[in-house]
Amino acid sequence: MKKHILTAGIISFLIVSCTKSTTKTEQTESPDGSVTTTTTTVSESGVNVDTSKISKTKEEVQTKVDEAGNKIDDAAQKAKDKIDATADKTKQDLHKAGQDIKTEANKVGKDAKAAAAKGASKVEDAAKKLKDDLSK
Repeated sequence: MKKHILTAGIISFLIVSCTKSTTKTEQTESPDGSVTTTTTTVSESGVNVDTSKISKTKEEVQTKVDEAGNKIDDAAQKAKDKIDATADKTKQDLHKAGQDIKTEANKVGKDAKAAAAKGASKVEDAAKKLKDDLSK
């Protein structure tokens, strides 16, 4: 980027500072026979530049800038797609883990209920046995 700025600065300096001057010398003879010498200096500012070359270069630069912009856009889209795919996979994995936890919690609940029922049954049997023993 610095090279481009430096190049643009140099070109601008050359265009502004370069002057082309042409000196014309004319000799004219007066009717009385005397010769008068006239010197004329014509200054032209700037450098004779072929604008078609500038236009062509400008178009080439614009094309390269567009290509670079397209490459950046493509890379950004690919990165976004990859992030979206990863997010979807993570969401599915978390959903599956939640389902697994729910299933296991239900199993634990059923096991606890069964154990409590079995324990209550044993307590009832023991209470009946105690009642029978006390009745005797």
